[in-house]
Formats: sequence, structure tokens, C-alpha cells
Amino acid sequence: MPTVTLLSKVYNAQQLKLVENQLKSILKGLKIKIENLEVAPRGWIQVNFSGEDEKAALSYLEEEIGLCPVRIENIKKFSTKGYITGLGKSKDELCLDIGITSPKTMNATISLQHLQAQLADGRKIALKKLTELFGFCENLPLKAKITRINENHIEATMAETQLKLYKKWIKSLLDRLIILGASQQEIKTALKNSRYQNDIVEIEQLGLFEHAVACKLGTDAVGLITKVGRNLPNATLSVLKPKTILEFFQNFYFT
Repeated sequence: MPTVTLLSKVYNAQQLKLVENQLKSILKGLKIKIENLEVAPRGWIQVNFSGEDEKAALSYLEEEIGLCPVRIENIKKFSTKGYITGLGKSKDELCLDIGITSPKTMNATISLQHLQAQLADGRKIALKKLTELFGFCENLPLKAKITRINENHIEATMAETQLKLYKKWIKSLLDRLIILGASQQEIKTALKNSRYQNDIVEIEQLGLFEHAVACKLGTDAVGLITKVGRNLPNATLSVLKPKTILEFFQNFYFT
């Protein structure tokens, strides 16, 4: 009867029902029974299941959602997903919660120097400014590549897939409203209630409860924060504005 921690978070206990429905959909057709579903420390989703198809279920979950390494010895030097945590506590690094709780709780860190190299063409831009430009906020999921591990420190850089996503967003010239802590259906309802559903191109899923809403050309995502946000009182909202980034870096992302 394996117990695994999924590489995804919830923001309140009520969201576990949505997670359960998602898991049933992913595992449909397998001889599996979900015995227990709960919130682990720091908001991670922990599931306990049993049945003849346990190995297949683990494989499906790892592929569709991802599994937390939990123990430091389970980390490998490859890309993983982490959630920004402790934003603003350091000027020199960005901390990611990647789900390590044993033998102690540890974050992975991306140094400011690496962020400058990957996002700013090596320019000496302050972390606070990069946070503002790229819409970094608490619990934003990021793909990272683990580069160094020891018992006291886990170092990482942004994964190539994450950098490609940012470049794609910037070259689209479309503002994106980043919404954390809400399901896709809740976001659709909020957009409809605020009468902005026709100003949206698509809703991109970054995680089970994390999304990027691509606005139509000419729609200002900053203006949506208050109006859409009032219909999502428990969510965190931030924006990424390609034109602002291009102006700041003098069209670096088009070269």
C-alpha cells in the first residue's frame, strides 16, 4: 500500500476533492483504490492507495503530475518542479520548495547570478526587479534543473523548458495574468462574472491550481487584477507584460 507525495500543492483542504476527481480520471481503468488523500506539510498532496495495479498507478502519477523526492538522497541532477517560497527574504537567491522533508526540510536555491545569466543576458539586475518583470510570487511553480547537492544545500538553475516558456510568452506580446490557488473552472467563472471572458485567448495550466491567463492583444493584465481578483478572494495574482520586459531589456528576447 504505497504512500506518495505528489509534485503538486493545494491551498486549502476543500481542494482535495478536486484532486481526488483528477486522480480518479488519471487512474481510470486501473485496479486501484485510493485509501487516503491528505495535505502534507507545506501544502503538498499525499495519497495512499492499494490494488493490483500499484506499479502502473505510480508510473501514471509520475508522468501526469510528478512525485516529490521527499528524501534528499532521492534527488537526481535533472529537471524538477518547485514552488517559489520565502520570496523577498533574500536579495541574492530565489528559493524553491521541491518537496524535501527528510532528513530535514530543505529548499533548492537559484542564485541571482544564474537568474541574471538566464533571464537578463548577464546584466546585473536586482532580484526585486526580475521578480517584478517576470511576475514571480509565492507558490509560483517553476521548472528547475538541480546542479549541486550536499547535506546542507541544493543548488539549481532554471530548466531549459522554463526558459523556453518565458521566451514564448514574451514573443507572443500577450499580457499574462498569473493566478495561483484556483482551479481552472473557478478562473473561468471569475472571468465570466467580471465580464472579461471575451478578452482572454487561453488559460494555460502550470499546475493543478496554478494557471497563466493569456490576454488578447491590447488587453492590460494589470487592469484585470482588481476586477477578476475580487471573484477569486483566496487566490494570488501577478502579471507578466512582454512589452515592459522588451522595453527594459531593449528587445533582448527578439535577438
